[in-house]
Amino acid sequence: MPIQPGDAIPSVKVMQAGAEGPKEVDTAALLGHGTVVLFGVPGAFTPTCSARHLPGFVQQAAALKAKGVDTVACVAVNDAFVMAAWAKDQGVTDQVVMLADGAAAFTKALGLEMDLTARGMGVRSQRFALIAKGGKVTHLGVEQAGAFEVSSADAILAQL
Repeated sequence: MPIQPGDAIPSVKVMQAGAEGPKEVDTAALLGHGTVVLFGVPGAFTPTCSARHLPGFVQQAAALKAKGVDTVACVAVNDAFVMAAWAKDQGVTDQVVMLADGAAAFTKALGLEMDLTARGMGVRSQRFALIAKGGKVTHLGVEQAGAFEVSSADAILAQL
């Protein structure tokens, strides 16, 4: 069962892509304070993720901050080097924290994994976005297969 409003952000070690290279971070420590928007994508450099999902959060970062969001983070089941390359390709600076969940441990702890092995992609994240306040989920939007409606930056702005 996926994480639900009222549940705490799980504590899992992931890698944070950054200018200095990858560093290990604990998700509960990073995402457990203030107001956080976390969105998950099936993969870096994939079509909807690159054309709409990540760019929407980059473009709306100032509007999210204006509504009280302290941290905007993106997670994908990719390695930190891929996440860093994707961030560079997309012009991401410090507006969005890029998290690499290479083994899908965090995604599985959220209950938001999907198996795309038949398509050659292995276990990936479902497309989702959540809002957490003080480490507790207050809103979760998980997309149906092929959809992009409830996890966009605009949809999250409407929930704040």
